[in-house]
Amino acid sequence: MALEMLNDTTLRKLPDEGPVVMVNLLRFREQSLDGDGTGWDAYRRYSKAVVPMIQKRGGAVLWAGNGEAVALGIVEGNHWDYVVLVRYPSRAAFLDMMESAEYAEANIHRINAAADHVILATREAYSKFTER
Repeated sequence: MALEMLNDTTLRKLPDEGPVVMVNLLRFREQSLDGDGTGWDAYRRYSKAVVPMIQKRGGAVLWAGNGEAVALGIVEGNHWDYVVLVRYPSRAAFLDMMESAEYAEANIHRINAAADHVILATREAYSKFTER
């Protein structure tokens, strides 16, 4: 499956009333498209470039881990190699990063790395990390 473009029109229509968490689901290529190692190697290059951009905008990687198996639901098409939860202070902060020239330069590593990548935009309903 081809990597999709940023659906910023839909994101811009959603409320921007506080923190959001972007749930990243990744399926890696065996070999990076640029021939420089595996898909995982290319994703590590992407992460090294992008994490400072996230932090610059007040965001943070909350959690990252290896996908192991579908525990509940449809198995077909739902094998993900890696899952990353990234918290941003707002949707605007996420869009600002994604639309920056700096991100465009780093994004080539993500393209080289991922056979498929879905980012699910979520708005916090409950978090152990924030007091209500």
